Amino acid sequence: MIDADTLTDRRRLKRRLSFWRLVAVAAVLGAAILAVFAAAGTMDAGKLRDHIARVRVSGVIADTDGYEKLLKNLRESKRVKAVIIEVNSPGGTTAGSELLFKAIRELAAVKPVVTTMGTVAASGGYITAIAADHIIALGNTTTGSIGVILQWPQLTEMLGKLGIEMHEIKSGPLKAEPSPFTPLREDVRRVTQSLVDDSYDWFVGLVAERRGMSMEDVRQIADGRVFTGRQAVAAGLADELGGEDEALRWLRTQRNIDRSLKIENWAVPDSNELGLSGEAARLLMTALGLGDFFNTVQKTLRVERLSLDGLVSIWHPE
Repeated sequence: MIDADTLTDRRRLKRRLSFWRLVAVAAVLGAAILAVFAAAGTMDAGKLRDHIARVRVSGVIADTDGYEKLLKNLRESKRVKAVIIEVNSPGGTTAGSELLFKAIRELAAVKPVVTTMGTVAASGGYITAIAADHIIALGNTTTGSIGVILQWPQLTEMLGKLGIEMHEIKSGPLKAEPSPFTPLREDVRRVTQSLVDDSYDWFVGLVAERRGMSMEDVRQIADGRVFTGRQAVAAGLADELGGEDEALRWLRTQRNIDRSLKIENWAVPDSNELGLSGEAARLLMTALGLGDFFNTVQKTLRVERLSLDGLVSIWHPE
């Protein structure tokens, strides 16, 4: 037989449990909603009204999946009326630059897109820049570097001095070639040069198409050299000197964008961060005294992302 006090206590406990269940459900739903909005790039209140989006493309161009999703969101957003692409990149993989170019062109097909070039917009960074319909450079921007490169170390002499021999069994003479472990043969040089030439021709054709130049004229300046922004304008690789103010003026005068529209930043989430769950993991690891270990893992992931395989369109002074 349950007395009245015990029954009352049980009912009170049940009500408390129900309350905390509701709180937990609400927290999960809230986190899910925040994650959805964050993924869509609409966390800021300013993005809920008509605006001009600013996207920064910086660092080495390798994994472009985040940019492709972001540019798709920009394309589909009814609140984004125009886009300013800020490029500050020496380039990266040729394929990654191609994917980013394609995503920007798909965006430019439905909305005005203008590029501003920062400290450097060279090689794959320049491929990104020419995807826009108007290019603005600083006077001392480093740009150009139209070309493709494939590099590998040659270790045969060093290995020989160390008494190390590399043995391999492969399906064909060109498998895994060129290799740092074997001298460069003529047939390997020939097919590798053909690979680089094909990508180079694509790059030159892209510049010719986007800048309204002939293939011959582009080839005259597509020897890998870099230009200042002033030289780039003179060579036809950029349209004018300036920065964001000039980008806004072009959008307003040439694309009839409303002068009252403000600029809102749209950013690619760090692919090495795990969003809300990643932050929770960081806090948990810190509480357990493993914060340094967590940070080391994050840094390792960032370094791993910088490894570039395949053909490279990147500029860096030797």
